[in-house]
Amino acid sequence: MRFRCKIVDISCLNHFTRVVNTITKLTKSCTLRLTGNNLYFILTDKVANGGVSMWCELCQANFFDEYQMEGVSAEQNEIYLELAPENLSRALKTAQNSKAVKMKLTNKHCPCLTVAVELPSLSSTSRFVTHDIPVSVTPRRLWNDFKEPIVPNFDVSIYLPALKTMKSVVERMKNVIEANRNGEIRLKIETDLVSVSTHFKDLGNPPWVSDEPSQSDPDIMSIARVDIRKLLQFLAGQQVNPNKALCNIVHKRMVHFILLHEDVSLQYFIPAIA
Repeated sequence: MRFRCKIVDISCLNHFTRVVNTITKLTKSCTLRLTGNNLYFILTDKVANGGVSMWCELCQANFFDEYQMEGVSAEQNEIYLELAPENLSRALKTAQNSKAVKMKLTNKHCPCLTVAVELPSLSSTSRFVTHDIPVSVTPRRLWNDFKEPIVPNFDVSIYLPALKTMKSVVERMKNVIEANRNGEIRLKIETDLVSVSTHFKDLGNPPWVSDEPSQSDPDIMSIARVDIRKLLQFLAGQQVNPNKALCNIVHKRMVHFILLHEDVSLQYFIPAIA
């Protein structure tokens, strides 16, 4: 297996750094899947067991000036690495004023993702800062555990309001999300003594393809009660600046968020709690 890449363009480096910083906010450990055309950051905690899951896809051509990889074989030209995204985030922090950043897969007592940062120098000699990030190579027999998640059969799909606005509301609310097919989201706090909700209206609903039109009342709310810490973790960590943000709700079972950028897509699944 071989992997190496290089980023020279500072805007691409900053964008890649924001993506990694977002992943760092969402999980302490994840799987980095490398293919010829794309990179994926994957978290596969079982939603059915109360864990969140994540699928972040990047088109390598929009980030890297050079990109070369050879997978485990010609037929299975992929590499799966388990790593702590915080370590990669720390390495990229030293690269904000760099001339170039190189990353490659190395073996230094253990498999590593080596990040070499070329810094500006007043002399003709280049200065480099090198970070060796330990990784674990995932064997092929486990690759099926990291397949792209299937979009659930949701009851409601709706565009989200500005994520910063939603975060400021969620910080004051409890853990109920409601939405309908009439472009409305409600964030609620419910106790034995009081019920308070914040309404967002006219958000719009994505035109998903359906074999037949739904006969249900578009004003009926689909509800999911979620762990507020997991929702805040998702909202507080966002640095991708998506062009579109969507929320799909499976009534009383799951909330599925999708953030879309020109060259990045991020899916995040939060299970409902009783």
